[in-house]
Amino acid sequence: MGNFLAGRVVAVTGAGRGIGRAVALACAAEGAKVVVNDHGVSIDGSSPTSAVADRVVKEIEAAGGTAVAVADDIATMAGGARVVDVALAEYGRLDGVVCVAGILRERMLFNMSEDEWDPVLATHLKGTFTVFRAASAVMRAQRSGTLIGFTSGSHQGSVSQANYSAAKGGVISLVRSAALGLHKYGVTANAVAPVARTRMSANVPMELKEIGDPEDVAALVVYLLSERARAERITGQVYTIAGPKIAVWAQPRELRAAYGEGPWTPDRIADFLPGTVGTDPMPLLERLDAPPGGDTARADTASVSDLPRGAAPAATGPADTGRRPGARPPA
Repeated sequence: MGNFLAGRVVAVTGAGRGIGRAVALACAAEGAKVVVNDHGVSIDGSSPTSAVADRVVKEIEAAGGTAVAVADDIATMAGGARVVDVALAEYGRLDGVVCVAGILRERMLFNMSEDEWDPVLATHLKGTFTVFRAASAVMRAQRSGTLIGFTSGSHQGSVSQANYSAAKGGVISLVRSAALGLHKYGVTANAVAPVARTRMSANVPMELKEIGDPEDVAALVVYLLSERARAERITGQVYTIAGPKIAVWAQPRELRAAYGEGPWTPDRIADFLPGTVGTDPMPLLERLDAPPGGDTARADTASVSDLPRGAAPAATGPADTGRRPGARPPA
């Protein structure tokens, strides 16, 4: 057993399989007491069972660690609260939560039903909120703690998973809001956008050039939960880990601004905007428009799982250079 997280209590959702399981095992191996939460559903969110969480607890205990299983559905407020309540009841405190739980229901936007939209948002986004909500109250009182959400490069957009993409974009905004709102209480919040071999990524209909194992992702999560990350004041960040690569995503900011004189009209904007403010090209859209053949033509879905294709371009990247007439960078 290691001691990177010695004496800490960590709750992990979606911890019965894949990345969540790897995170739970890694936290326990580094000395943490672990609350293993998994509703035990299939990839599409059906057929719940508590057996998957129980199996991981047995693995942790067999290796000499300490863990407890919680099979509640974190898409409900009661389920998120119970994850935190069990940590407090069993171990007396809570130092970190890691929200990995997620499902997929793939459908083109024009065919997507409410039943395909709501459960995905409920699991990924609301499921992160319910746990963050309960955990943040405890951590505020403790004046310490770490919240970790799981997002995806798919927050850039997705051809056939608007539900998943919207949820993952929401997780990033939730994490950044938590980082801001809880900063003065000593609580940090970050997000991880992994690329790893899981039951979800196994169904991706394209070659993944950069992909690692769940254990790689778990190592990053353990670090972000640790005192060493806190000492570096890491909060409000989004990291990708994909095999040998670790990347940080850019913070959102205005790219360029332009100012006109007098009131705006549609005609004035039509004449003014293209040559001044312009656009910020979507990398994924450019890949879709690329001619057949070559690597850029293969990203047909832009996301079937947690599949970021590289860090977001910085605001000073090649597409952003060169002042245009009437344009100026934002203050």
